[in-house]
Amino acid sequence: MPSFYVSDAIHPQVLDTLNEMGEVHLGYGPTATPYAAVQSGVHAVMLRAERFTADKIQASPHLKIIARHGVGTDNVDIRAATDAGVWVTVTPGSNARSVAEHVFALTLALARRIPVATAGTAAGQWATIKPALTGTELHNRTLGLLGFGRIASLTAGIARGFGMPVLVSDPYVAPDTVERQGARLVPFDDLVAQSDVLSLHAPLTAATRHIVDAEALARMRPGTVLINTARGGLVDEAAVLAGLESGHLGGAALDVLDGESTDMRNPLPHSPELAARLGSLGNLIVTPHIAGQTHQSLLAAGTQALACIQQALAGQDPEHAVNALSAAA
Repeated sequence: MPSFYVSDAIHPQVLDTLNEMGEVHLGYGPTATPYAAVQSGVHAVMLRAERFTADKIQASPHLKIIARHGVGTDNVDIRAATDAGVWVTVTPGSNARSVAEHVFALTLALARRIPVATAGTAAGQWATIKPALTGTELHNRTLGLLGFGRIASLTAGIARGFGMPVLVSDPYVAPDTVERQGARLVPFDDLVAQSDVLSLHAPLTAATRHIVDAEALARMRPGTVLINTARGGLVDEAAVLAGLESGHLGGAALDVLDGESTDMRNPLPHSPELAARLGSLGNLIVTPHIAGQTHQSLLAAGTQALACIQQALAGQDPEHAVNALSAAA
């Protein structure tokens, strides 16, 4: 009977199927089992937020696959997995709609000052707080998209429904690809300077780390809103806080933090400056990496990851693998 390890909560239907297939160890909840306690017998891992290092992989003699429940792989040592003959797979597109919609949940919350309004009414205010709650319409406000993959493409489509012109900066897409989505491709400097709302959708690489820094923020229009649902390391958090405090940056909504690069499950201690200002800045919203977390997306991602696990355990090459294994492995 195969043994499975699930790092974080997944859709109940997917979990039921895993239980039918074999023994399941949960890395979350009140009866959480540390991976180290079961690693000697685990055949497949369904991975969300936990970090999977070379040490874990090398201590797992029966491991066949690490099935990422999502599209990012920065929490997996892919080289170590490949050397050990372990597949690493992803679930492309499974949460794209969810993330794109969250971009607008955050944008609208800032534009209409929802957190401030909620806090005020909870404190017993009504008429006295209304003068400070005049919002901004999205119609005719320019949306800038850094990166133009599946999520950004869906985001552009939603923006058109609000009547927002859309600019895109992505060195890897052709102008006609962007134009077919009703958007316009521009250099990064123009994107920063011409956007009223800047939404980040780029991968985190050496070239993109802290791409939104003090210099980039200074080139933005006064009152620009920053949305990050991609990777926390794209943003210099200290510079963003300075921009918010000065009033030059109109608002920031972050679903990801730089601290996640250190601890995906508890990043706040590793983003201390930002953590210290939570609740004290009315134009700052932070959500705990939930942009891709809806009932629909969890079922889609879990179903894809489950299919990859079934294929790997059957001796097949799984779909959506990010590594290639030699026959000897």
